[in-house]
Amino acid sequence: MTNKKILIVGPFPEPTTGVSLANQVASNLLIKSGFKVTIVNTSFSELDEKLGSFSFKKFWHNLKYNTAAFKVFSNDILYITPGQTFFGVLKYALFIGFGTLSRKRIITHIHGNHLGTAYEQMSSVQQRIVHFLMSKSNTGIVLSQSLIANLTPFLQSKDIHVLPNFAEEYLQENIIKTYTAPRFIYLSNLMEEKGILIFLRALKILQDKGVLFNAQIGGGVTSEMWSQVNPLLLTLKNVDYKGVVRGKEKKELFEWGNVFVLPTYYAMEGQPISILEAMATGSLIVTTTQGGIVDVIEDGKHGFFVEKQQVEDLAAKMEYLVNNVSTIKEIGEGNVNYFNKNFTITAFSERLTNIFKS
Repeated sequence: MTNKKILIVGPFPEPTTGVSLANQVASNLLIKSGFKVTIVNTSFSELDEKLGSFSFKKFWHNLKYNTAAFKVFSNDILYITPGQTFFGVLKYALFIGFGTLSRKRIITHIHGNHLGTAYEQMSSVQQRIVHFLMSKSNTGIVLSQSLIANLTPFLQSKDIHVLPNFAEEYLQENIIKTYTAPRFIYLSNLMEEKGILIFLRALKILQDKGVLFNAQIGGGVTSEMWSQVNPLLLTLKNVDYKGVVRGKEKKELFEWGNVFVLPTYYAMEGQPISILEAMATGSLIVTTTQGGIVDVIEDGKHGFFVEKQQVEDLAAKMEYLVNNVSTIKEIGEGNVNYFNKNFTITAFSERLTNIFKS
């Protein structure tokens, strides 16, 4: 047991995103491991597709949680999950500065694959600022091997750890899986770059061809995005939008489905927890090579890759699965075993605590 004190600075639910869920789970696991944890929640209350952009509303929000920066001094470790843009890093500057001045151990966890690209595209002044802040970390964490390059401009490779994501245990408890017909599910915030419009348009192609299917969708949506999603939903039969799902409702969605579809081209994509949740519950995965997904999914073994932003390619893969239901069962059941060997909450907990105790 340890009595070291950790200050976690980053987003927590709500809204629920991969980062906020990961922070919530990490906090709970660190507490169970004997650490004393204090939280500074940086979550913006509204879904925002324009990540990295400046607004006075977000600026005021950032000022408010920065008033808690003094908490750095009463903790041993500062654990931050910054964004992957100039402003995403800059808003943690006061915490990083106080952590450096008080010689705290700083652990930076990047949940995506955009920071390296964003850094290359910054002005020379922005690069100097970001490099100054990011290089103050003692330890870096990324989600998978191919994402390490996002931190190598700032840290030595020996100080960068790979910590894959997870799915929560309750999702697997007493589930009954059905593979008699394809059941397509989408679970993510309904963002354009996450591929929701591509998914809906692919379903429309199948419907127009007379292909029989059922689909369910879960996730939050902005009013602006709903104005594009809703007209498409109204044209589709046998497609049910569940809204934001969590807990029992999320488990029921994953138990119902057997083909998980995420045609993402999201610039900041890392390793979507929803993909791991779908594998844990026996679904075949249809997704893209965006971000760190290639470190988790092998084409033809765990599911199928589709070309980014290619509606026809997605529709063709989905039609293939409608006509080859045995493939869904074979791969879906294999994904459960693959998940259990690599991405359980127990494995995540052990890896996380080892990093903090190292």
